[in-house]
Amino acid sequence: MRKRFYLMLVARNAEGELLKIPIPLHYVYVFIAGALIGMLTLTGMAGSYGRMLLKAQRYNQLRTEKEALRSQYSQLEQIAQESELQAQSLSSLAGEVSSLYGLKPDPVFQDDDPASASLQQFYALRMTAMTGAASVGIGMGDMRDASTRDWLRLAAAPTLWPVQGRITGSFGERIDPFSGEGAFHRGVDISSEIGTRIIAPADGVVRFADFMNGYGRTVLLDHGNGITTLYGHMSGFAVSAGQLVHRGDTVGYVGQSGRSTGPHLHYEVRIFDTPVNPRKYLRFTFTQQVASGSL
Repeated sequence: MRKRFYLMLVARNAEGELLKIPIPLHYVYVFIAGALIGMLTLTGMAGSYGRMLLKAQRYNQLRTEKEALRSQYSQLEQIAQESELQAQSLSSLAGEVSSLYGLKPDPVFQDDDPASASLQQFYALRMTAMTGAASVGIGMGDMRDASTRDWLRLAAAPTLWPVQGRITGSFGERIDPFSGEGAFHRGVDISSEIGTRIIAPADGVVRFADFMNGYGRTVLLDHGNGITTLYGHMSGFAVSAGQLVHRGDTVGYVGQSGRSTGPHLHYEVRIFDTPVNPRKYLRFTFTQQVASGSL
């Protein structure tokens, strides 16, 4: 015979008598199971509601970010359109200026697309204008098929007269005034009064400022790219070795020190230490450069 178990509840009634209420144990199990199922159901519902709230919050956040990105994209699109219009305008201007002065595009820009190349050409033109290289290039006269790079090289070359005066001694073979024999003159002699200031024909670094045999008081400037200039027979120095000088700065004063028959400047231009004729570099006077705004 199967045994049955009961849970006995004991209580008192209004008269104080004890009441015994037997409850079958399997009813208790059913109640406990129902309570557990209810708790699990409530917990699951609470979890689902929490997840729904998180998803809604994330959705609102993404929607806000989307609106912000859309606004930023519209602003960037407008900026890009304005930049494109500006680039087209600058490119057109660069083309007009280049055509006016017969400039060809710099080789370094030829690998770029046409729009980018024109824009790079504009920036190169602006730089030559700001540094004075444009006025030097334009002042050279008809230079068809030159480029802004050529203008920059010209501006860096010693194209100024170191002093203004008459050339009394040319470059090349001549009769030595002291020995009366044939000799090679390594520069040009420019007649000028004692004390006239001698200017740097281009930016450079002073490599020598001292007495040199035959040249007397001498200054040697290094202009880079293998180009140096020498100034001899000076009466005094205005610079010292190692000093950086700029185009138009005073480097010394005309004199007749060393082997000299009278006051003048002996001026040499050397390419990798080989003397070349300075006449082709004597393009502009200091006064012309000041008037053009290059100094």
